[in-house]
Amino acid sequence: MAIIKVQKGTKDILPSEMSVWHFMEEKANEIFTKYGAKEIRTPIFEATELFARGVGDTTDIVNKEMYTFEKSERSLTLRPENTAGVVRSFIENGMHRLSAPVKLWYKGPMFRYERPQAGRQRQFHQVGIEVFGIKQATCDAEVILMAVNYLKALGLNDLSVELNSLGCPTCREEFKTKLKAVIKPYLNDLCPDCQARFEKNPLRLLDCKVEECKEIYAKPEIQEVIQSDFICEDCANHFNELKKYLNELNINYSINKLLVRGLDYYNRTVFEIKSNNLGSQNAVCGGGRYDSLIKNLGGEDTPAVGFAMGMERLASLIGEKQDNRTTAFVVSNDSLEAIKLAEELRQEGISCEFDLTNKKFTKQLEKASKVAKYALILGEDEIKSNQVTVKNLDTSEQKTVSREFAKNLFS
Repeated sequence: MAIIKVQKGTKDILPSEMSVWHFMEEKANEIFTKYGAKEIRTPIFEATELFARGVGDTTDIVNKEMYTFEKSERSLTLRPENTAGVVRSFIENGMHRLSAPVKLWYKGPMFRYERPQAGRQRQFHQVGIEVFGIKQATCDAEVILMAVNYLKALGLNDLSVELNSLGCPTCREEFKTKLKAVIKPYLNDLCPDCQARFEKNPLRLLDCKVEECKEIYAKPEIQEVIQSDFICEDCANHFNELKKYLNELNINYSINKLLVRGLDYYNRTVFEIKSNNLGSQNAVCGGGRYDSLIKNLGGEDTPAVGFAMGMERLASLIGEKQDNRTTAFVVSNDSLEAIKLAEELRQEGISCEFDLTNKKFTKQLEKASKVAKYALILGEDEIKSNQVTVKNLDTSEQKTVSREFAKNLFS
């Protein structure tokens, strides 16, 4: 009978890898809680309409990458991202009545049907922040600061922050018109995706990864439009305020006029944080402001800003951060005494194992050296004297102490 294997674009997170995942999750709770954020957990599937209206029906995510299925004549979709779901919960649960800002953080699996590559799977995990109720640039600055400090808490310091302002719907329309006019002569030379985006969402042209398209957009007359300061006075003031705060906070950043992000709901601030330890796919965090999304999904007009990070990509950068070994392993040929001592230690909050099959003494020591930091040796003499020999499996040092004292060694 054929073996059933894991599906393409998904992977098991094995016990040997879990310490890194626990490390990321614990640091998220620690860092985000300091900023007043509360954790939220939303369903893995939502109404398809939520993503079509929220993410945007011109995006690759909605057009190509969503896992959508019909159930009881309803169209449902596994979440491809979590901002739309958090916004839905914000509206549905009346969180607009809470005192602003409302700061929510999340972690969990997302699903997109795309070509698997390093750090990117069809089922992947994100950790993110959404902050509601503040229109001032102070909120944008704090969100970027949260992202940077979280990454630093993970031990990632070789980072670069890229910023751009997409302006508001009013000033962005003028930019779109100018951009289309200067690109139109090259329209037939663009990739099929860019040709489709040209009418529906011309800003997304700048996010194209096809080399032939990138060469066209690098032409001087196109770059002149891209690099122009098209945003209105209010948007420019907001962006200047943000840069002032980041300068005062010693957050190094650069301006990237090609940065547009892949989702339709962004306005004004967009940002990415990149790691110089990754290859071409080097973004570890992306986010920005989305002031119109709550209203577009049926809520009250509420400003918002947030970010998301791919946890698989973070895990590849972090590597092994914690010792996976259990604290103690009881080595004894008396199974009854072994299970009793192991349970005594567990009741004290100490991780402990013993050999369930009662193998030979040397085999038990061999296993202990692979899975534990300490071997607790219970021979005949130790059992009679109510003692235990504690062996440090890293240094090979050992000493015999009372069983009660042995428990205190690890607590």
